Amino acid sequence: MRLIVQLVKESSCTIDGRITGAINKGFMVLVGFGPDDNEEITRKMAEKMVKLRIFGDNEGKMNLSLKDVDGAILSISQFTLYADCKKGNRPSFSGAMEPNKAKELYLYFNEYLRSLGYQVEEGIFGADMKIALVNDGPVTIILDSKEVIR
Repeated sequence: MRLIVQLVKESSCTIDGRITGAINKGFMVLVGFGPDDNEEITRKMAEKMVKLRIFGDNEGKMNLSLKDVDGAILSISQFTLYADCKKGNRPSFSGAMEPNKAKELYLYFNEYLRSLGYQVEEGIFGADMKIALVNDGPVTIILDSKEVIR
């Protein structure tokens, strides 16, 4: 599982001219799954992400978590996080999880975050989404389950 976590002042997802999700302060997260991912890995990655202390405190030091700042999450499915560009110029996505299973884990990820008490807005799995965001910092953190929890 791979997450690209961007600290944002605001972010939204628009599909066919309709906003499907929007947040103010929080994380805009791109979420991708590999073939070996499962619910346990998904829970561990969600917990790792929300505990990241990357918001500035009163002294401007990265010391506060999402909960500390009452932040929200905009979750966007992103199979292209598993792009393999080793050969040629056209990426292969064979390292990404099969779409039906990935959709199940993506929805599970969002529901699990909600069960932890977070506001979670989302895009629509597999849709052509337009994402708008105002990065804060900018701060962007990459979490890969093979490096973080395995």
